[in-house]
Amino acid sequence: MGTDIEGAIEVRGRDGRWAVRDWLPDCAAVRDRSAREILFGYGGALQVDRPLWDARGVPEGASEDIPDNEINHSHSYATWAEVAAVDWDAPLNDRADGNHIGVWVPGPDGELVLDHVGWTPLAVLDAAEELFGEDLWPWEWPPDGEVPLDGAVYRPVVYTARMFAPPDGDRWGPVWALMRDLAAVHGDENVRLIVWFG
Repeated sequence: MGTDIEGAIEVRGRDGRWAVRDWLPDCAAVRDRSAREILFGYGGALQVDRPLWDARGVPEGASEDIPDNEINHSHSYATWAEVAAVDWDAPLNDRADGNHIGVWVPGPDGELVLDHVGWTPLAVLDAAEELFGEDLWPWEWPPDGEVPLDGAVYRPVVYTARMFAPPDGDRWGPVWALMRDLAAVHGDENVRLIVWFG
């Protein structure tokens, strides 16, 4: 099974038929496994409980340009109305992840900002054991538990869409912007993104 993502943005015409308006470009967004899992429930190692548009299949009335075969499979989709309604800060998991952790670093004003989410380093687990008095996975840390180490602060994270595919980010932001612009002309329910994997 491959891990490439492809996609298209369709617009519904006055005749009610859907037609491809733009293809998803070959960009960093399509290679971002964590964002694909957060958005569409495909690929990655985050084990997201509630991806935004999980394995919805090919939408009704999809244009003939949308491939659906053994090579191009596992479709999902979202209309611009659905994308625009996303609460980018809503939790997508029921508890913090046990293998990944958020890394906060001082921002321009000195306050801590989330830099990234990544695998929990062994040094952080060792420091947590020393700090909390027992060997714990990040989701088992005490409430508000955090580990300062080497100028960063490590905290358990409950995933949100903003962490991996923010609406104004440099990866998926251009896709959302294009959909928003098309929806301003055609209507929120008449613009949709369809993705598939191969």
